[in-house]
Amino acid sequence: MAPTTLLAAVIALTGTLSAILTNDVVCLAVAPLLSRLCLNKHLNPVPFLLALACAANVGSAATLIGNPQNILIGESLQLSFNRYLLVATPPCLAGLALVWWIIVKVYRDQWMIEPGEGNAAEERPFDRWQTMKGAVILFLLIVCFMVAPWPRELLALSAAGVLLLSRTFYSRNVMGLVDWPLLVLFISLFIVNQAFQLAGGMDWLMSHARSAGISLDEPMPLFLGTAVLSNLVSNVPAIMLLLPVVEGNSMGALLALSSTLAGNFIIVGSVANIIVVEAARQVGIKISFRTHAKVGIPVTLTSLFVAGGWLWLVT
Repeated sequence: MAPTTLLAAVIALTGTLSAILTNDVVCLAVAPLLSRLCLNKHLNPVPFLLALACAANVGSAATLIGNPQNILIGESLQLSFNRYLLVATPPCLAGLALVWWIIVKVYRDQWMIEPGEGNAAEERPFDRWQTMKGAVILFLLIVCFMVAPWPRELLALSAAGVLLLSRTFYSRNVMGLVDWPLLVLFISLFIVNQAFQLAGGMDWLMSHARSAGISLDEPMPLFLGTAVLSNLVSNVPAIMLLLPVVEGNSMGALLALSSTLAGNFIIVGSVANIIVVEAARQVGIKISFRTHAKVGIPVTLTSLFVAGGWLWLVT
């Protein structure tokens, strides 16, 4: 398989999985596997790992369950799962195509590496029964999200409980796979976010924005402001700061698309980026801020432009 074809397959698969799972989970599961595949085939893993991170962010923007900030927006503003899917899918598909095109342009002569570079992670055995069980439960969960009026959080919790009902798949083994440093990172972000709110930081920003003639009640300032803030404090804390000042659910799709697509700009703009970079580091693959920026910045700017234009047409 040609490297560009493999790249397209990685982007398509990652984007699809991130839309029905969460992008952080997809990156956590796929990054070690993708690193091992590339190293075994003597392929340069960097463009493929960058594609994983960027496609996970772009693909996750397509649904209200694709990433933490979309879940938060959907629940807080009571957005319709199906209506949001119809609005968000076209710019996300275009964004995935842009990810492929930009990476092909940036790495057109850098697809191969010398044998022996990097240190692939240990391969886990394939469990056919648990895989089929998970796929069936996931399919039923998505159907329930689309047609059932029940609370989405209870549906997801019930699905997780069913998956843990097993005589061979022990809960303690699942807990052992939890990335605790990542959870500490999330907790720290929420603490900093709450401290910023309690100190009046958001009110100060809002007052200065209004005095400068910038109103977050208007779509364009909110779209651009969300993108900027998402790279200053990461996208989940940015949404937590912005939701209290957004009234009604008409801005839900704008918040979700802007915050998620902006996460590709720099490594710390999205936890999915951090997960991929850390997974790469563990097997001897270095992805610096500069390396990421060569792909992340053009992907972010072009995908935001497409999403902004699309929202302007449909809203």
